[in-house]
Amino acid sequence: MTSSDAISQEELMEQLFGPAAKVTAGHLTRDAYLYIRQSSLKQVLNNTESTVRQYGLKERAIALGWPADRITVIDTDQGRSGASAADREGFQRLVTEVGMGHAGIVLGLEVSRLARNNTDWHRLLEICAMSGTLILDEDGLYDPCDFNDRLLLGLKGSLSEAELHLLKARLRGGQLSKARRGELVSPLPIGLVYDPAGKVVLDPDTTVRQAIAAIFELFDATGSATGVVKALNAEGLRLPRRMRHGPDKGKVMWAPAAHSRILQILHNPRYAGAFFYGRYQHKTTPGTGKSGPRLQPREQWVAFFPDHHPGYITLAEYDANQDKLAANAAAHGKERRHGPPREGPALLQGIVVCGICGRRMTVRYHQRKHGLEPEYVCQAKGIEYGNPVCQRVHGAVVDAAVGELLVTALTPHAVQAALAVADELAARVDEADTLRAAAVQRAQYQADLARRRYLAVDPDNRLVATSLEADWNAALRELAEATETYQKNTAASTGVLDDAQRTRISALAGDFPRLWSDPDTPDRERKRLVRLLVADVTLVRADQITIHVRLPGGQEHTLVRPLPLASWQIRQTPPEIVATIDALLNDHTDGQIAAILTERGHLSGTGQPLTAGIVKHIRKAYDLRSHPQRLADLGLVSLREMARGLNLHTNTVKKWRDAGLLTGRIANDKGEFFYYPPGPDLARPRIGRPPRQRPAPEETPIESAQGGAV
Repeated sequence: MTSSDAISQEELMEQLFGPAAKVTAGHLTRDAYLYIRQSSLKQVLNNTESTVRQYGLKERAIALGWPADRITVIDTDQGRSGASAADREGFQRLVTEVGMGHAGIVLGLEVSRLARNNTDWHRLLEICAMSGTLILDEDGLYDPCDFNDRLLLGLKGSLSEAELHLLKARLRGGQLSKARRGELVSPLPIGLVYDPAGKVVLDPDTTVRQAIAAIFELFDATGSATGVVKALNAEGLRLPRRMRHGPDKGKVMWAPAAHSRILQILHNPRYAGAFFYGRYQHKTTPGTGKSGPRLQPREQWVAFFPDHHPGYITLAEYDANQDKLAANAAAHGKERRHGPPREGPALLQGIVVCGICGRRMTVRYHQRKHGLEPEYVCQAKGIEYGNPVCQRVHGAVVDAAVGELLVTALTPHAVQAALAVADELAARVDEADTLRAAAVQRAQYQADLARRRYLAVDPDNRLVATSLEADWNAALRELAEATETYQKNTAASTGVLDDAQRTRISALAGDFPRLWSDPDTPDRERKRLVRLLVADVTLVRADQITIHVRLPGGQEHTLVRPLPLASWQIRQTPPEIVATIDALLNDHTDGQIAAILTERGHLSGTGQPLTAGIVKHIRKAYDLRSHPQRLADLGLVSLREMARGLNLHTNTVKKWRDAGLLTGRIANDKGEFFYYPPGPDLARPRIGRPPRQRPAPEETPIESAQGGAV
């Protein structure tokens, strides 16, 4: 026998003992892992024979020498696809056990049960080869350490992945073919149904149609999805939703409006009467490795058929709604358009453009005594590159200028907008009342239906009777809640316009200046009027503020306003007040000047009544000579100077002034005087006594002996 005819010991053992020859004592010292999986829950429920076959592999492991208690069954991935290992917890556990050397053999009915992806499959083979783990399927036993076995396993993995691709291609090919013809039957959103002929029509339920139509009408009125949610919840209106899964599949449920639900309805082209397919594509995000849906441009959709079936809005209205939603998005790119009108007093919020760099300007608010004060700031470059703020413009000046322009030059357009708002208010009130009444009728029908079912049941069938009674009670509670909501909103509704309100609205609609300045007009509504009439406003601040107002029709208006005064300039005392104080200081003290100016109706720069302290502060700020200084300039002297000049005590000087021997003028608010210098005929008397006239010698009285004068 030649060497080429020689048979290795391993081959001889396999021929003599079969697959069991690959199992060694080292393999038997480790556990056996049986992996069980089916791709969907439907297969788990219906294809029970496949499940039985997979669990039957446990007998194969026992036949190869593994005890039953050493065989671990991993069946936590039932109902999960094998296309990826990321979502399969059981497969990840299996790979971990193999990598840690705990597995002697891995059992699976076929390769597709373990993985439908070559990446996951070959990674498992490499780990099995490094740890010396065997692989068993329905066809045989394989050792990944052996080249031929690994080659065969790799080929099986490729065939499994190719099989999945072919299955998907066949299924998707039929879907694409029908979609390109517009005949693909797909789930419809609430408000649309298939008729017996398979055509898409509006839902025959009137309440459902009215609820969906109200969403688009409210979006036109409010301009934002959040506004629709607030309006619906304020009116106590609920939205329908058709259950797609569970025991109540196909049933219409009513729930409060949610922001995500409103966005789903507004973004769905079906409501515009269009058939579409391929609007989203699932692509893997670089870096994260996660796959998610990405909205594609309309020209890249697989199929798009406008006017395919009846809708609630036109395609042009749908496109306008999408543009409005994109403009409202809070994170729609760096140069996003203006967002929805908000509650702040900044009239031009979101439509202001910097005239220096061309970027959108944001709004800052400053708290003042009279309320919030807006300021338009261009800080995009500062945020992105750390540069200084491009420019900042006082908002009140700009808002007042644009408001004046709207009142004077755009009155015809504003009147039309006001009339449209008045008509819309009346229509919204009637529509909300109709929807609430329909909800009561729907609840009444459900209660009557539950009552008939309960009365028709056999009383001896207590289990069924108890269940139907509970359904009847639940329907009655829903009817009571719907009736209470209807009555409460009807009683508290402010949308019903009486004759007086209609007259007032008509007057405001015909007099736009009053509508604009009416304190009852909310800031949000005033902003909506601006956006109907103004496209954008460009600001440039230099020696003055230049305002370029661009209208939707292309017309432009340029306004120029002076720079607003600084805070210290606003609080500065008017020049005429300073001049008056300067003139009054010649003859009056600070307190007297304050009293005179207050009597004339003058106030300080901060709007406060004038006081002696404020006059003193103004005098020092403008370097005005005080009243005592001006008296000194006239030659008058102070009390101490007078006392020192006459060699008298200060109290003596005061007594002389009271006696009329000295004259002077009041110098300050403390009552101190400045004195005129004494004349030369005033002799110097003894210190401490006022001077007096001495009698002549011949007139001197003579004292008598008795002590009296003779």
